[in-house]
Amino acid sequence: MLYLTRKEHFNAAHKLWNAHWSPEKNFEVFGKCANPNWHGHNFDIHVTIKGTPDPDTGMLINLTELKKIIKDEVIERIDHKNLNLDVDFMEGKLTSIENLAIGIWNILFPILDRPNFKLYSIKLYETERNFVEYRGE
Repeated sequence: MLYLTRKEHFNAAHKLWNAHWSPEKNFEVFGKCANPNWHGHNFDIHVTIKGTPDPDTGMLINLTELKKIIKDEVIERIDHKNLNLDVDFMEGKLTSIENLAIGIWNILFPILDRPNFKLYSIKLYETERNFVEYRGE
């Protein structure tokens, strides 16, 4: 089994806020991430597929195609956007890094589910020290 990863980058703003809680509880739980005026991150995303190389090309997928899929299906929808207000697949969800990774997985999985490879993981870095990895489980 071979694993291939493509790394991309995007910037986005959000606010962690649970509408069912009081402002005091939101600030207690989310701290400065509950800033009413939002805050932003410089995200890195790692999209990993696993599979067997095509015998004719020696590749799992042409990296140009993978780059285009990630750009068209994910980056264009979230780069320089407010995750709470501008991103359709985050509507009605708390915009945590965990929920964002699941949302991205749900977009890419049907596209990257092919006979010789499948989407293996989404690794999303919110900061240099904070990241989440999701494998659809």
